Amino acid sequence: MKEIRWHGRGGQGSFTIARLLGQAASVYGGQYAQAFPSFGPERRGAPVLGFTRISETKITDRSEVITCDYVIVLDETLWGPAVVAGLKEDTIIIINTETPEKYAGQVENKIITIDATSLALEVLGRPITNTAMLGALVAISDVVSLDDCKNAIKDTLKASVSEKNIELIQKSYDAVKEA
Repeated sequence: MKEIRWHGRGGQGSFTIARLLGQAASVYGGQYAQAFPSFGPERRGAPVLGFTRISETKITDRSEVITCDYVIVLDETLWGPAVVAGLKEDTIIIINTETPEKYAGQVENKIITIDATSLALEVLGRPITNTAMLGALVAISDVVSLDDCKNAIKDTLKASVSEKNIELIQKSYDAVKEA
């Protein structure tokens, strides 16, 4: 089983992308998946967690993802104890940042960085980074295929935004593969 924890802020699409990844895995990838959020009565801008579990077998665990395989940080201002809690030795962290050097040596885990905000501004005209961060995850893992994610985007998002998000996921995927 692969477990992914998404760290973002209300309004950034942390749960939307956790759910979209689950849909890509289950509907198109033929796997079992769970996706769920964790937030209280907070408002837009408050820290929010999204969780995705993907498995070849039925998933019975309904608890929050604590010990995860991947940690995705949509907003680098959230970097801190909550992000690094529950890391396994081989957990990979993906951070949206334009200053990757500031994370060097912060933890023993592998850190992948991508300037998802700049890519999102370029493609979408808005700093909505969730699909860019999904592209980065797909580029460094075997969780789901890029095509499965593109199909889930087509089915989940409105036609008016799905084409741009497919372009964005491809650009972020390519950027991480080339790095």
